[in-house]
Amino acid sequence: MTRLPHRRLWWATGVDNLGTGAFTAAVPLLTVTVTRDPRLVSLVATAAYLPWLLLALPAGVLADRCDRATLMWRAQAVQAALAAAIAVLAAGGRVGVPVLAVLAFGLGAGDVVFGTAAQAILPDLIARPLLPRANGRQQAITTVTQQFAGPPLGSALFGVAAALPFGLDAVSFAVSAAVVATLPRRARGEARGSGLHEGLTWLRRHRLLRTLAVLLGINTFGGQLANAVLVLLATQVVHVGARGYGVLLAAAALGSVAGGLVNARVVAAIGTRAALLTALTVNVGAFAGIGLSPAAVPMGAFLAVNGFATTLWNIVAVGLRQRLVPPALLGRVTGAYRLLGWGLIPAGTLTGGLVAHALGLRAPYLLAAAVRGIALLVALPVLVRELRDDVS
Repeated sequence: MTRLPHRRLWWATGVDNLGTGAFTAAVPLLTVTVTRDPRLVSLVATAAYLPWLLLALPAGVLADRCDRATLMWRAQAVQAALAAAIAVLAAGGRVGVPVLAVLAFGLGAGDVVFGTAAQAILPDLIARPLLPRANGRQQAITTVTQQFAGPPLGSALFGVAAALPFGLDAVSFAVSAAVVATLPRRARGEARGSGLHEGLTWLRRHRLLRTLAVLLGINTFGGQLANAVLVLLATQVVHVGARGYGVLLAAAALGSVAGGLVNARVVAAIGTRAALLTALTVNVGAFAGIGLSPAAVPMGAFLAVNGFATTLWNIVAVGLRQRLVPPALLGRVTGAYRLLGWGLIPAGTLTGGLVAHALGLRAPYLLAAAVRGIALLVALPVLVRELRDDVS
């Protein structure tokens, strides 16, 4: 198969994530116009990630049994309608925390379906030897648009009118859905039985991927524990405005873009194991640095370092999964992996709001660094042993 379908997926990913990046910056800004209670701010973030706990396994089954491209564009069509609804409500000044939470849940459900199918479809579109570079490019375009270009754009549009970034998100979903609809149709997967348990069963028996999934779950719990109140830390403690908040998110994106572009070279130079362990160790220090940052510049620098390390380890883990999992099971194993890896995010966001309310806005980042450090130490023997033969 030619690379053209992959290029279409690449373009669709970029368009989609430009709007998502604008949405990512605008939602917390809109939320803090309604309430400044950290618990309520974190509630909206929790709603956006709750679908990963509830829908990851069914989405994996769908990704194996249904045509993946069709599944993806239909999910984005629903997301376009939901983003348009937020734009209309924001324009009329009728947005409250409950409404934002419900709509964020709906958009998150679309992300679960689209994201699971997107990771499963990539090996269908490109030869396996090209997957590391393709995964890096997908991650890079996602980061450039969602974290670098989108947040400043969303912050700027929000400063003009609250509805504008959500309107942009609706348009980006619609355009991306139109592009994804042109991808080649694939034969239905050969899923048998109930399907829901098969991904979890396979993952449970594979020690390396099981360990990575659990470690990802603990890391994302810690990450959201901290990031759920980043908007409050940035605006109330470091004292940046809406545009400054967007710039901080862009700094994180710069690091992520670099991680996506150089991941293949890093792995080739030092090996999979060293790349993975270095990235996880750097993550711990970066979270502590963000929590202790006295001003915007050091905070932005630590966000950039964290972005680089997070992207590097994510791409390495995705590549391992695509290489080790049988193609017919890839959707279900991806769903199971993401259930374990992202299922604790809602608990993290809620915990972050409670910790910030009780101990201050810097405390979630420091607690997250400690949680990630302990988890890495516990997982280290398994990672060293299981990745021993995978070093270049």
